[in-house]
Amino acid sequence: MKVSREQVAANRQTILEAAGRLFRAQGFERVTVADVMKAAGLTHGGFYGYFKSKDDLIAQTLAHVLAEGPAEIDLARYTESYLSQRHCQNIAGGCTTAALGSETTRQTPEARAAMTKGLRQHIERLSRSAKGKTATEKRRAAIGSWSAMVGAMIMARFSDDPKLSEELLAQTRAWIAGAATSRGRTVTR
Repeated sequence: MKVSREQVAANRQTILEAAGRLFRAQGFERVTVADVMKAAGLTHGGFYGYFKSKDDLIAQTLAHVLAEGPAEIDLARYTESYLSQRHCQNIAGGCTTAALGSETTRQTPEARAAMTKGLRQHIERLSRSAKGKTATEKRRAAIGSWSAMVGAMIMARFSDDPKLSEELLAQTRAWIAGAATSRGRTVTR
């Protein structure tokens, strides 16, 4: 039975969404092609009609999930939402960078390129609303804030102490808010 182009596109989208959730929840190595196809509600045999290999699926999934998001992000609101317990507990539906960043280091050049492109795009979106007088200051604020958020999320997720987890999120939110109000001042050591 021939599948329409529209159905092929819809199936591909469904596969990428399922793979994104599974990879974030379990990591690249623990998820099989069969797992992804089952989660997408499709047969394992049809996989190679959409992707060349699991490595191709990983790279395309990263490109897909990292391309999602608004063109502009309000950094203050984003920080509050990102550094929340709700987000911390939603690994499968949460931040791809926090869930898969360290694993991507050991993936194909295509996967790393997709993650790098997503990183550049996210920094650009954050830079638009970051505090600073110049584009350089705004970019520095965006990079510093994003790095702190991802690091705090990773640590909050691996901690088995709920109080420490919440403290990591809360203190990072406070640090970012404080850094935003003190930008432009000279920092001395």
